[in-house]
Amino acid sequence: MANNVPPNTTKQETGKEFDFTRADFERVRGLIYQRAGISLADSKQEMVYSRLARRLRANGIATFASYLDALEAGRMPAEWESFTNALTTNLTSFFREAHHFPLLAEHALKRRAGHGGPLTIWCSASSTGEEPYSIAMTVCEAFDTLTPPVQIIATDIDTNVLATAGAGVYPIERVDKMEQARLRRFFLKGKGAQEGLVRVRPELRQLITFRQLNLLADGWDLKGPFDAIFCRNVMIYFDKATQRKILARFVPLMKPEALLFAGHSENFLYVSDALRLRGKTVYELNHG
Repeated sequence: MANNVPPNTTKQETGKEFDFTRADFERVRGLIYQRAGISLADSKQEMVYSRLARRLRANGIATFASYLDALEAGRMPAEWESFTNALTTNLTSFFREAHHFPLLAEHALKRRAGHGGPLTIWCSASSTGEEPYSIAMTVCEAFDTLTPPVQIIATDIDTNVLATAGAGVYPIERVDKMEQARLRRFFLKGKGAQEGLVRVRPELRQLITFRQLNLLADGWDLKGPFDAIFCRNVMIYFDKATQRKILARFVPLMKPEALLFAGHSENFLYVSDALRLRGKTVYELNHG
């Protein structure tokens, strides 16, 4: 896609608070790809400006070039986390792509019948927590208890969203489409100063361990293998080479009958022959 802003456009010409040249955008592109594997399209230039302009203000820096120079020179090591957090996208909701959850419930009961240990599930892009809590609710409903035999690890690169996930407190609008019986079973409604908010029940929260993890990191501090891995709407931000690398690392973390859940627009068959389709955007190991 052609860039609509000439490379030497100034803030006087654009009316923006900061200069943001094509060269600045290309530097940001390179840095976020190195740090998080995210491939930014040309169409994301305005989004990048908007999100990183806040970081310039927060640090009292006058230009994008100075900000990026400071990052690359190691003068603001703590800022890398905020830089990465600013550029990650966290669109999520409870029971998003709902067709996955009945299959997860069926799989959980089947796996539990086959072995005595707890189920192990990894949610690799927790975001603000709606996905791992949906997983936990599904398993609770499958076993008809708030203390099912499950261990859920929920990870994300973004520390801000992990803090929200760990707190488990949401505006009531986030659950307005949830069945009332499910809402009553798994959430507490706020009163007084907390009115308009809901909190997940402590029993649900205790099923999940939240942890920061960068899928591009050389080592993952994870103890597998897992009965199920959720990696939904994450791979779309990576190029094919990065997708292939991550999927190759998933395979040894999957139990022989494990399921891998993907997003609605993701097709892993094009990047890995170690997997085969089990259902709609659900994969299993290809033992053939």
